[in-house]
Amino acid sequence: MVPADDLIALVRAYNPKTDVKLIRGAYDFGRDMHEGQFRRSGEPYFNHPIAVATILAGQKLDDATIITALLHDTIEDTKASYMQIAEQFGEEVADLVDGVTKLTNLQLSSSETKQAENFRKLFIAMSRDMRVLLVKLADRLHNMRTIKAMKPEKQVQKARETMDIFAPLAGRMGMQWMREELEDLSFRVLDPERRSAIIRRFVSLQNETGDVIERVTRDMRAELKANDIPAEVLGRAKKPYSIWRKMEEKGQSFSRLSDIYGFRILTESEDDCYRALGVVHRRWKSIPGRFKDYVSQPKSNGYRSIHTTVSGQDGKRVEVQIRTREMHEVAESGVAAHWAYRDGIKVENRFAVDPTRWISALSEQVAGEEDHEDFLEAVKLEMYSDKVFCFTPKGEVVKLPRGATPIDFAYAIHTRIGSACVGAKVDGMRVPLWTRIKNGQSVEIITAEGQAPQATWLEIAQTGRAKAAIRRALREVDRERYIKLGKELARSGFDHVGKKATDKALDTAARKLLLEDRQELLAQLGRAELRVARVVTVLYPELMENDDADAVKRDRALIGLAEGQSFKRAPCCQPLPGERIVGITWRGRPLAIHAINCESLAAYEDQPDRWVDLHWQAGRHAAIYMVTLELTLANDPGALGRICTLIGEQKVNISNLEFKDRKPDFYRLLVDVELRDAEHLHTVISALEAEADVATVSRHSNPETAPPHAVQTS
Repeated sequence: MVPADDLIALVRAYNPKTDVKLIRGAYDFGRDMHEGQFRRSGEPYFNHPIAVATILAGQKLDDATIITALLHDTIEDTKASYMQIAEQFGEEVADLVDGVTKLTNLQLSSSETKQAENFRKLFIAMSRDMRVLLVKLADRLHNMRTIKAMKPEKQVQKARETMDIFAPLAGRMGMQWMREELEDLSFRVLDPERRSAIIRRFVSLQNETGDVIERVTRDMRAELKANDIPAEVLGRAKKPYSIWRKMEEKGQSFSRLSDIYGFRILTESEDDCYRALGVVHRRWKSIPGRFKDYVSQPKSNGYRSIHTTVSGQDGKRVEVQIRTREMHEVAESGVAAHWAYRDGIKVENRFAVDPTRWISALSEQVAGEEDHEDFLEAVKLEMYSDKVFCFTPKGEVVKLPRGATPIDFAYAIHTRIGSACVGAKVDGMRVPLWTRIKNGQSVEIITAEGQAPQATWLEIAQTGRAKAAIRRALREVDRERYIKLGKELARSGFDHVGKKATDKALDTAARKLLLEDRQELLAQLGRAELRVARVVTVLYPELMENDDADAVKRDRALIGLAEGQSFKRAPCCQPLPGERIVGITWRGRPLAIHAINCESLAAYEDQPDRWVDLHWQAGRHAAIYMVTLELTLANDPGALGRICTLIGEQKVNISNLEFKDRKPDFYRLLVDVELRDAEHLHTVISALEAEADVATVSRHSNPETAPPHAVQTS
């Protein structure tokens, strides 16, 4: 149990004028009232009110809120009464505790009329004093942090209620950090397998790319300092639920998701925000369409920040938020900033918005509504303002992102309905398919037999689900047309070199290019995803121009060899012409050639007599030097075929493929390619890095294959 002195010290850190006697009195009163009560985990029950008070102290809230947190369960769960609390701690605290008690008794996850009636009570309580909701949110946050002690069915119920009600409320109040944590804690209960899969992928990504947060943070600090901009830089990885939601919204796999890292730049002034933005955009490439200025156009809850997404040299995208420290206080605390204290004085933050205005306006708007369901509809539409709630003709609610169209609505109902859509009615009126649906509208989809998705729908659709379904349908609809075009292209291309595009030849080419079958090969030719020259090359390489006729031959590739001395490239580092190298002698074996930075050379540091100084012969070398590349690819249809085609276009032969890891959204493989030199390698890697299907690409090294074993078995 956290001692009273520790809690008081936490409050005094931001409010030296706090009423220590009153807080200590509330601590002692709550502890005595809950004496003998225990939570399901077996710990003393009073640990929970202390934890709630600690969460609110972290938001720098006033004494009344902290005391309410310590006493918030006393009226409900102990013999304490409203009058007793009012007498000892004042009517303000008694009213707050009573308000929290009433919120606790509301069954917000119940259905229909009862739920609507309780929502009305919730908003009435909130309009009287928003601190009631702040205590309730902190109460729910701690309960979710300790939810494992509950029965499984109770965990699911509470997690669903938190996801549907309390997390959106926290977000609407501007407390984004709390919303994210509530959502992620609920996600851990509702879908633990998906959450674990995302965490595993994230760990794998960190192992592949290193500490991106530390590296980018360091670079940003250096750039800002060089431009005399005083600022603090903070970096973080986004929470699993936030990542999963982006995957769902964008219809992308984890490997193709870009902005999983977020960085914040906190400046001293608004002018410095825009100066910092200029520094960031000069240093890193900005991503078109990913810039938002909430400083000049703040959100309704007072949120102000500049958002941009940039891409580094490694192609990884990161999200950057730039704001002043005063803006950051509102962005972090939201509604709580209205009651926050600093140095014993209530903070006057010019950006903080009084949230009771929103609640009061809403209450006035629906005050005359006798129908509980109408009230509930009005409340939810306002509460989830970043979403659009629309209705089917039967009155069923469909939730879509703001800006959604009838196309998105149709696919949200069913893929079959989306694909057969020919028109839509909104509130009984026929409208174009590009119409933006508004909150509360009723949408009816008109379908027709034989209808198929149109390519223009991709520009109209806003949801990842709709866009993915449209793309799949378009591929199927156009497949026969592309196959027919591919046949003609193949016939013409093969005729050009005096060959016939027989079914057997095309089957062989498809197999060598790792495509499903001949039909897929022809379809890719028709869609221009594969060149005829590539198909001809894999079947008849001897017909291609011999670019290596005048290249440096292997037996003359090295300078520094003794006469008649043979050599073998070490498989641990696979050195290429153009790289600094050294030879290691082996009795009765070929000379082992290592890159000068090969880790395996450390084993021979105490044997200098075995080292041989070598250099690559100047000039153009033949493309005969095998190097292994490690790639992480999106597990999308045709991705591997496109990558093989891309490698072939760099005049590179693939000698082997080995799959190392397969997951639903990605796979990792080793690709052996035959190259000329280091410059050739750089060209191939650069081309692969620019390909959207490639998540990561790197040169593979394997110290475990180092000599003596590898070289002695030549």
